[in-house]
Amino acid sequence: MAGAGTPTSGSVALMMVAAGRALSRRVEDVLAPLGLTLRHYGALAHLSRRPDLSYSDLARRAGITTQSMHATVRALEEVGAVTRTLPGHGHAARLEVTEQGRQLLAKAGAAAERLDLELFSDLTDQERDALRVGLLALVPRPDTR
Repeated sequence: MAGAGTPTSGSVALMMVAAGRALSRRVEDVLAPLGLTLRHYGALAHLSRRPDLSYSDLARRAGITTQSMHATVRALEEVGAVTRTLPGHGHAARLEVTEQGRQLLAKAGAAAERLDLELFSDLTDQERDALRVGLLALVPRPDTR
């Protein structure tokens, strides 16, 4: 018998949705001691690679409103992970990850690696690589404009 929340059909898509929800909770749990959420982590990770991203760009990538992203970035500013430079009237703010933000990203990455080891230790390296390749094929690539 399927457990609560377990898809009863053999649909891979439904199984992935259920797995994604469970994994989101697990990742949130490992990020919480760092004072981060998945949304914070996502914004920091995007900004660490592309400091030229606007609030709107970040919000689109996270699938949230621009107003929600403003609140997310404000929280990151409050903990010293991000600084905002206001270049002047009519220009977008520039958001930059601070040294503290880079340290948080590194700690979050290490926590995620520990979770990977816990969750996927029964898989061979080849199976983990195949899983990684398959999942990457499903992830939409962000607009690179």
